Amino acid sequence: MPKIKTHRATAKRFKVTGSGEFKRNKAYKSHILEKKSPKRKRNLRKATLASAADRARVKKLLPYAK
Repeated sequence: MPKIKTHRATAKRFKVTGSGEFKRNKAYKSHILEKKSPKRKRNLRKATLASAADRARVKKLLPYAK
């Protein structure tokens, strides 16, 4: 079987945790920040896990993610 190419855009956006889940950064933190509250912006800094619905899709794009 030939090697499968990793989807590079996905590889830059997701990291694999020890338990095999995918860690991602939150959206809505790049511009129009003036109207967002400090609490909201602070919570957007924290990473979170990709949803269960997206897990299969990300796994397909990152075939060598353990």
